[in-house]
This record gives sequence, structure tokens and C-alpha cells, in this order.
Amino acid sequence: LSIHASLIPLRDLTIDLNIDKTFGKSYSELFKDTIGSPTSNFVRLNPYTAGSFSVSYISFQTMFEKFSSNEVSGTFKTFEANRLILSDRLGKTNGYSTGIGADGYAQGYGKYAQDVLIPAFIAAYTKKDPNSVSLLKQNNPNISANPFAGIKPRPNWRVTYTGLSRIPGLDKIFTNVSLSHAYTSNLSMNSFNSALLFEDPLLLGQPGFIDTISGNFIPYFLIPNISISEAFAPLIDFDMQLTNQVSARFEYKKSRQLSLSLVDFQLSESRSTEFVIGAGWRKKGFQLPFKVPFTKKDTKKLENDINFRLDFSIRDDAVSNSRLDQDAALPTAGQKVISISPSIDYVLNNRVNVKLYFDQRRVEPKISTSAPITTTRAGVQIRISLAQ
Repeated sequence: LSIHASLIPLRDLTIDLNIDKTFGKSYSELFKDTIGSPTSNFVRLNPYTAGSFSVSYISFQTMFEKFSSNEVSGTFKTFEANRLILSDRLGKTNGYSTGIGADGYAQGYGKYAQDVLIPAFIAAYTKKDPNSVSLLKQNNPNISANPFAGIKPRPNWRVTYTGLSRIPGLDKIFTNVSLSHAYTSNLSMNSFNSALLFEDPLLLGQPGFIDTISGNFIPYFLIPNISISEAFAPLIDFDMQLTNQVSARFEYKKSRQLSLSLVDFQLSESRSTEFVIGAGWRKKGFQLPFKVPFTKKDTKKLENDINFRLDFSIRDDAVSNSRLDQDAALPTAGQKVISISPSIDYVLNNRVNVKLYFDQRRVEPKISTSAPITTTRAGVQIRISLAQ
């Protein structure tokens, strides 16, 4: 399911909204010929269901909270605390759960139970109330039944405004001004499959078999991983062109990737922040301090347009792993990337273009296993058009 809407509430203001939902599920079973059996000629064996689920989502509620790659975040601690609340809710809804264990968790819904972890994770990282966040469904009445139906898709957006240059007074300074802002987010379970050990003997629509190793109910569907990916790309982008042929741009982007493993109970969190600043100036008849080479006249003025450009960016990346019930986080990757790129571009004629450029990129890693790297490129680039 994909829905797109474009709204124009004001002149030069455009709002694009997108809602996406993807749910796929397949079912298979074996029929065995048992001719001669006193009960039936055919029996149904090995029913198996598998699929995937993904929705556009909104999860920036905790995106701007304090984060350090070597410290357990406050949001992760909230996630851990939510488990007790979700265990109590699940225990009350499942007639097979007979009470509360010594650790305070309901029978069959311990601190590492899948049905406890998924809603506790969503509640913590989207700042939802753990007492009202939706629970996973534990039955499969037909092939189109969605166990994640309680997770509703949310709209993502892009906002663009180009009307500042029309404001009286500003129209004498700017020829074009563009402001933009965008947010995209996705919550997904890349795969899930039915558990062959699931049992519901009393047809309560709830799991009734407790695994002797984990002490938790075997759910109808096994989910190895749940992830949330989101980005403000950009959070703000300000692009302007002045009447004196000066251009300037400022962009701020921020993104986050969360991946919770339900196999080893570890959360990988990746964050990225980037600032981009750019400026340019175009001038015709630019005066040089020396004579223009390859010209017959003793002139120091350029006849065609010359373009000066400077781009500067800083990007900060960090990846951290946090494991449930451990008071330490492990930074696994990360770097700070600083780039600067000045250039001068001149059109000699309609066939020849000359560009002087300098490009430097410095990478400062955040883990001891990597070394700082600086890459510098500079030179002259000549483009010749051979078109007739």
C-alpha cells in the first residue's frame, strides 16, 4: 500500500505526504497419502507460514536525546524498564499464564520473551505509553491475517517553500530563496516465520507451550530482528541566490538506525549528523592582477563569466551496541569526516572550459583499530567540446 498526497496550502508552499505499508505472507503445508488408514486418506503435515512487514513510521521523539557511543542511553534504560509493564499486560491477557514469578515477571513472559521485547522497544523509542502500546497477535485465522495489525503506518513528509523572494524588500536582495525540510522513517521486520512448537490446546488465541530452556511461551511467529530507520534529510536546507550573483547554502541533516536482535538481545544504534555550508560567486569582466594569457590584447579583464565556489562539510558518525541488562555500551564504529572543496571555473569560449580545484577530505575515526586518513586532490581540469 502506497499513498502520496501533495498539498499547496499557500502560494509557493508545497507539502508532500507519503504513507507506505508492505505486508507479505506465504503459507505451505504437505499432504500425505495414507490410503489404508482407518481415519483418512490424506493427512496435513508441517504447516509453515513466513513473511515480512514494513511501514512508514514516526519515531523522532527520542532522536535528539543525549547520545554517547560508550554509554548506555536513557532511552535504552526506559526500554529495559518497559519490559516489566508489558510482561504484566501479557500475563493478564493469556489464560495459560498462571502467576508472577520471583523476578516480578508473569509466567511465560520473562525479560527476554519476544512478545515482551517488541512492544517495549517500540514504546521506549517512540515515547509511547507502555500500558497502551499495541501487542502482537498470536493467532493466524487466514492467509491475510496480519499479526502486526496494531502497528499503523504513519505519514512521512517533505516541505518546500520558495516564496521568500516575493516579499517586498527582500525581492531587491534575493532572486531566489528556497527552504526545505523532510522526514522519512521506516519500521520493519525483515522476516518472520511460524514456530512449529506453538500450541493453543484450549483455542484461546494465545500461546500455551512454555519452552523449558528459556521459560517463555513459544509465540505463533518467530521474529529474529526488528529495525527502525529514520532521517531528517534535510532537517533544514536554506538555498539562496542574491541579486549580486552571490549564492549561499546551508544544510543540516540527521539520521538514526536502530536494529534490535531478538536472538542475542542486543541493540545496534547508528547515528549520523552532517552540516554542509556552500557559497559561490559569478562575475563577468573579472579584473585580474596580471595579463590574461593567450590573448592578443594587453588586458587584465576576463570577458566571460568566472565562477568561484567553496563547499565545506562536517559529518559525524557513531555506532554503538547495547546489550540488555548490561550497564555498558560498546562503540563498534564511527568517524568524523571534514571536507573542504574550493574551485574556480572559467569558460574561455563556447568550446573550452577551465577549472582549478582543490579537494581535501579528513577522516578521524572514533575507534582505536582505525587510523586517521587525509586525502587531498588538486589540479587543473580542461574540458573541450568537439560537438559540431
